[in-house]
Amino acid sequence: MIKWEHSVFALPFALCGAMLAANGLPAIHQLAWIIVAMVAARSAAMAFNRLADTSMDAANPRTRTRALPAKELTPQFVSSFVVVSCAIFVIAASQLNRLALLLSPMALAVVLLYSYTKRFTRWSHLVLGLALGIAPAAAWIAVRGTLDPRILLLAAAVTFWVGGFDVLYSCQDYDFDRRAGLHSVPRYCGIARALWIARLFHLLMLLFLVALVFAFGLGKLAVAGIVVVSLLLLYEHSLVSAEDLSRLNAAFFTMNGVISVLFFFFIAGDLLLRSR
Repeated sequence: MIKWEHSVFALPFALCGAMLAANGLPAIHQLAWIIVAMVAARSAAMAFNRLADTSMDAANPRTRTRALPAKELTPQFVSSFVVVSCAIFVIAASQLNRLALLLSPMALAVVLLYSYTKRFTRWSHLVLGLALGIAPAAAWIAVRGTLDPRILLLAAAVTFWVGGFDVLYSCQDYDFDRRAGLHSVPRYCGIARALWIARLFHLLMLLFLVALVFAFGLGKLAVAGIVVVSLLLLYEHSLVSAEDLSRLNAAFFTMNGVISVLFFFFIAGDLLLRSR
């Protein structure tokens, strides 16, 4: 039910936030607890989403083989898994600093309650983006114990990045969303326009990344990272069209995992070279 790639999406951006906060490598115990917190939060969010969407997943041909509708897991087990994951997240926050602990319930509220937004707003894609976008800001708080407005540029970039690929992904459910009365950008705008909205979101992501470079005075390696991300996003969008969504899974899982990891390596390399 919980896959490694679910954490790969956001974890590298959280590590970017931690390294920006430390202007290099954070302390080992900070890195360790940030990783524990990230994996726990993503696991809780994914499991809670499966609980909230069980009836819809059972009715949707694309998702009816998921663990809960297929009865491979029981709701009681998944509920317990959510509670344990949330507890681990709060414990991890408590090991970082007081502000991280105080904000941990708010972070959980964002990542858990996203699951219900598709029932009343077409912009649920951006709420999902926010659920992952708070990761770099949370990591900054984990390292510094305060919040610097500059890190919100990376949070905004992640929000629009995730929102863009979630719009792409939801194109698969265009017909089901219409029948079930669920809200999404493709349902209201059609698939062709939804693809353009996804492109706009990813353009905004790149603009926020450029602003991030200027805000932190990052160097050529970070700029190269943005160029690489741009090329990968172009390739991702080339995989899908309004007439052919057959390669959407490759666009969603593979390319976005690569984008996240590569961007981290470029930012980490830039910061480590600068701190020498």
